[in-house]
Amino acid sequence: MNYQPEACVVHVVDDDPGLRRSLRFLLDSVGWTVQLHASAEEFLDIVAAPTQPSCLLLDIRMPSMSGLELQQVLRGRGIELPILFMTGHADVSMAVQAMKSGAFDFIEKPFNDQKVLDAVAAAIRHSAEAIDESARRQTAQAMLAVLSPREQEVGHLVAQGHPNKQIAATLNISEKTVHIHRQHVMEKAGVSSAAELARLMLRADPAALD
Repeated sequence: MNYQPEACVVHVVDDDPGLRRSLRFLLDSVGWTVQLHASAEEFLDIVAAPTQPSCLLLDIRMPSMSGLELQQVLRGRGIELPILFMTGHADVSMAVQAMKSGAFDFIEKPFNDQKVLDAVAAAIRHSAEAIDESARRQTAQAMLAVLSPREQEVGHLVAQGHPNKQIAATLNISEKTVHIHRQHVMEKAGVSSAAELARLMLRADPAALD
């Protein structure tokens, strides 16, 4: 899915007003929507799971709640937002630790403008892909949710490649009953083969066929 720049949101969280203003000027030049926040707490008051491509430029050291602490709060809330940590030279080891905890990248101060723009663009692309994948997963889950419990059992075995005879033996039902359930599964899920059904189930849940 293609997104216009103005539909993409870049949040900047930093306690330095001068830095916030300079980043707004830089990011505005690309056309992104920029939202400035003076503290982690201020950002937490408005943040929600993103519905449009977004990322967070986050200072790693701030008074009160640090960037690392904010990262943990967001993880605890299940908010998946690509985080670009802004660090001083002495903070690089902290930034590496933050990336081990799921941060997208880090940028060292003083900034190179083009590096900032490239890093934000990469984070926005990552966010857009995640939102699109979430939409595909929800669509697949909705398509499978109409299956009855027995159809789900049969569908799961069909997607794993088991023939009707083996499915019948596994579920202790007749092959004819398996055939009927299999037809219903295919019709309701809008697929025409076991391979398509497997793809649909894996899109809904990557661990579905484990």
